[in-house]
Amino acid sequence: MTDVDVPDDLLHLFTYHAPQEGQVLLYERLRSAALAFARAIEESVPAGPDRTAAIRKVREAVMTANAGIATGGGFYR
Repeated sequence: MTDVDVPDDLLHLFTYHAPQEGQVLLYERLRSAALAFARAIEESVPAGPDRTAAIRKVREAVMTANAGIATGGGFYR
């Protein structure tokens, strides 16, 4: 498959997006809030698979939100 065969919206999702003006601040805001939440989980939830999963999902949420910022919403169909 070549880029010619890939719809533009799909290609947009899998293209590197260098941070634009103002986006770095948004990424930092998300990471800071996520870190505070992850710390609350670490301090409140007993060690075990649920705590591990909860922290992993916070990380996943930040990564997904960052992708949304980078792609301008990341609409696909």
